[in-house]
Amino acid sequence: MSNMQFSRRPNPFLLLFFIVLAAPAISADVAILRTDYYQKTCPDFHKIVREAVTAKQLQQPTTAAGTLRLFFHDCFLEGCDASVLIATNSFNKAERDDDLNDSLPGDAFDIVTRIKTALELSCPGVVSCADILAQATRDLVTMVGGPFFDVKLGRKDGFESKAHKVRGNVPMANQTVRDIHGMFKKNGFSIREMVALSGAHTIGFSHCKEFSDRLYGSRADKEINPRFAAALKDLCKNHTVDDTIAAFNDVMTPGKFDNMYFKNLKRGLGLLASDHILIKDNSTKPFVDLYAINEKVFFEDFARAMEKLGTVGVKGDGQGEVRRRCDHFNNLNV
Repeated sequence: MSNMQFSRRPNPFLLLFFIVLAAPAISADVAILRTDYYQKTCPDFHKIVREAVTAKQLQQPTTAAGTLRLFFHDCFLEGCDASVLIATNSFNKAERDDDLNDSLPGDAFDIVTRIKTALELSCPGVVSCADILAQATRDLVTMVGGPFFDVKLGRKDGFESKAHKVRGNVPMANQTVRDIHGMFKKNGFSIREMVALSGAHTIGFSHCKEFSDRLYGSRADKEINPRFAAALKDLCKNHTVDDTIAAFNDVMTPGKFDNMYFKNLKRGLGLLASDHILIKDNSTKPFVDLYAINEKVFFEDFARAMEKLGTVGVKGDGQGEVRRRCDHFNNLNV
C-alpha cells in the first residue's frame, strides 16, 4: 500500500522528462533575429554600412528611395532573403529580370555590392546580403529625414530566385485596393500598415510607362490635378522612345521623407493610379487623411510596419547561406 502511495507522488525529474518530450521541437532552421547579431563576429558592421550609405547617398541622392524599393520587392517574394539581388545565368532567370522588376534602380544594387565588398574585407563570410539590404535601407531612410526603426539581424540568403514568381507577389500600378491588399494580407499586413508602407512613395520616382495611361487618350484620368497632368504630359511626351523618362513620386518634396505624399493625394497629385485610389477607397481614405494631418503618427506607423516587413519569410541556417557575392548563389549551378 505504501508503495502505491509513493507512486502517486509526482516525481519532479520524471515530470521534467515528459515535459521535454512533449514540448514542440524548435528547428535549428528558424532565424533568431536580434539587433546585436554581429557584435562579436563583425563588430564594425554598423560603421561600415553607415559610412557606405552616407557616401553613396551624397553622390547619388536617389539611392535612398531605390534601396527602400529594392528591400520591399525582396521581402514580398520569398521573404527578406536577398533573392532579388541574384543575377540571371544560363541555368536560371532570376527575379530582377522579370518585367515588373525592370525599373529597380542600379544604385540600390550598387550600394549593397559596395557594402558587401567592404564587409568581406573586414569579416569575410559572416554578413548575409539580406542583412546588408535591411540595414542599408534603414540607414538611408533616416538619412533623408525618415523615422528610425530597429533592424534585427541574422537573416540568411535564400537559395531560390525565380522570375516567373514575381507577378502576383509585387503590386502593380493599375491594381485595385482589394488586389493590392491581398498581397499585403498574405504577408501579414493590415490595411493601415499597407497605407503606411505606401508612404514610401514620398521619395523616389516612377517611369512614365507606369502612369502614362492616366495622361493620354479617351481613358485619361480626369481626377489628376490639371496643372500636374499638363506638366506630366509634357515630361512624358517621348516616353515611348525613351523608357528612362521618369517623374518624382512626390512633386513637392521629392528628396525628403515626410508626409507630403499623403497631402498630395488629397490635392490630386498622386502619380500612380495605385496612389490615387488610396484617397478614393473607403477602407484606405481614413488613413490617408490621418497621415496627411499628422506626420508623427505616420512616422510611428511606418517604423512599426518596416520592422515587421524586415521579418517576413526570413531564412535560418538550414534554409539559406551567407553568399560570397550578393548576385550569385555560392553554388553557381542553382
